[in-house]
Amino acid sequence: MQFAEHGNYTIQPQENILVVDAHGPFNELTADLYIQDMYDACEKFSGKTWGLLVTFYGNSVFSPEAEQALIEVTKYRMKKGMIANATVILESSSADLQQMQLRRIYQGCNLTFHVFSDIYSARNWLESFVVEQSNAM
Repeated sequence: MQFAEHGNYTIQPQENILVVDAHGPFNELTADLYIQDMYDACEKFSGKTWGLLVTFYGNSVFSPEAEQALIEVTKYRMKKGMIANATVILESSSADLQQMQLRRIYQGCNLTFHVFSDIYSARNWLESFVVEQSNAM
């Protein structure tokens, strides 16, 4: 979804990984659309074990309402088989704040996650983790 002045994102399933590119900041309209699109995307993975790879470009600090919505959608994703999140933060002057918010969200949901500074490392870790956990189940 793309609204240049309101932020934009893409959501693409790729094998056992759901890949999100998010260019912030998001306003309430974009955040609401993202949440709905995320619910729809999760249905493609239902019954499988999978991971979420999110790359944030720019400053994407969440409002308290957006943070709460992300907690709810994270719980839903976990019910649909998500077992880990790899987040990449690029081109951000507020990366520390973003990382703190993400830690609150994912630790609050008891989800394994790591924050990276490059997509290659994030994808490698996530793919390995999902395969390892899938084989252990």
